[in-house]
Amino acid sequence: MEDSLMLLCDIGNTSFHFLDSDEDYKKDVKTFNPSTVKEIVFYICVNPKVLNILKPLKNWVDLSVHVDMSKYYETIGIDRVMACEDIGDGIVIDAGSAITVDLVKSGKYEGGFIYPGLMAMSNAYKNISTVLDYSFNFELDLDKMPKNSRDSISYGYLKTLQSEVLSHNMKIVLTGGDAKEFAKIFTEAIIDERVVFNGMKKIMKKANIC
Repeated sequence: MEDSLMLLCDIGNTSFHFLDSDEDYKKDVKTFNPSTVKEIVFYICVNPKVLNILKPLKNWVDLSVHVDMSKYYETIGIDRVMACEDIGDGIVIDAGSAITVDLVKSGKYEGGFIYPGLMAMSNAYKNISTVLDYSFNFELDLDKMPKNSRDSISYGYLKTLQSEVLSHNMKIVLTGGDAKEFAKIFTEAIIDERVVFNGMKKIMKKANIC
């Protein structure tokens, strides 16, 4: 199957993210009815409720069944798996509602971790005290200890993440809604908003689906 004929969908907790030829768009999980789609859709899904809705729909094809999950761990999100399948070698950071960091060396998954996303961490500080209600400063110098509250919060959040990722000295791929923000502290990183879709295509080729 040619790429131009593929309809791919990455389903998360809040949206259906479609790739139709070279155009991508999103539909809200709460309002979108997948049965209205008549084309064949190759999808991955981390949303259990949506997964149950899709199972009876014959034109929605779950790509997760074609992944060799023995390379990963049982509870890893399939979106993370697809990103790893694409990069092959390096670190992929998905900066969304949660930040996932996964490391792949020569096609072998080495592990990863989950970090709170910007909104989640901002709310955590705010819940401690209203005087800690600051936006994160991605412009601060992470090589210097901060001397004000906003930068102290930003440093505590960003420096740990930056140090761990850079310690591996590998290619970094950024994706997700806050990728551009995190590119300010990972200046050598590549931003690739379609890394998950590219991984899906590679799995399809391995499975002789396309």
